[in-house]
Amino acid sequence: MKLLQIDSSITAPNSVSRVITAAVVERLRQTHPGLQVIERDIIGAALDHITPVNFPSSHPISALAGDAPEFAAGRATSDAILDEFLAADIVVIGAPMYNFGVPSQLKAWIDRVIVPGKTFSYGPEGVKGLIPGKRVIIAISRGNLYGSDQPTAALEHVETYLRSVFSFVGITNLQFIVAEGVQLGPDARQAALDKALQETSVLKAA
Repeated sequence: MKLLQIDSSITAPNSVSRVITAAVVERLRQTHPGLQVIERDIIGAALDHITPVNFPSSHPISALAGDAPEFAAGRATSDAILDEFLAADIVVIGAPMYNFGVPSQLKAWIDRVIVPGKTFSYGPEGVKGLIPGKRVIIAISRGNLYGSDQPTAALEHVETYLRSVFSFVGITNLQFIVAEGVQLGPDARQAALDKALQETSVLKAA
């Protein structure tokens, strides 16, 4: 079984989301002996923003841009990212909230895995997700409180966005572990992290 770990926090080693993703992966190693883990730190090895010349080679927009030799390296990186995602049985993503949304580096990764003909298709009945069997676990950290019972709930565009993205490609086995209020003081940060790690410690094998 293969697990793909994606980290997108810029604040390592002070990152809450990275602590949670590491705990998730360790828990899943316990429940899946022999688990193969592939780590992709998209901050340490940042991705360029997507353009017609660095889309995955299978993307229709890539074909429109032609196949000049200087495009090969960017497309090869994008192809590798897409292949990693498709091959993974489990995907663990660290997604801190920055200015109410996901980090731009995470958006650049998403742009390489939402590919027509690979992860979704269009047809007479609309959009069809092509990868329904994958499990995705997302660790979210938020500085303030954005739960559904909070007056700031309408400003939350991380969980809502990622739920839409992965549902779009057919993923129904989707779980969020949220640590929020982590910028409201040391006690609030620790309480939020403790709660998230408790959720992590009881993750089921499937």
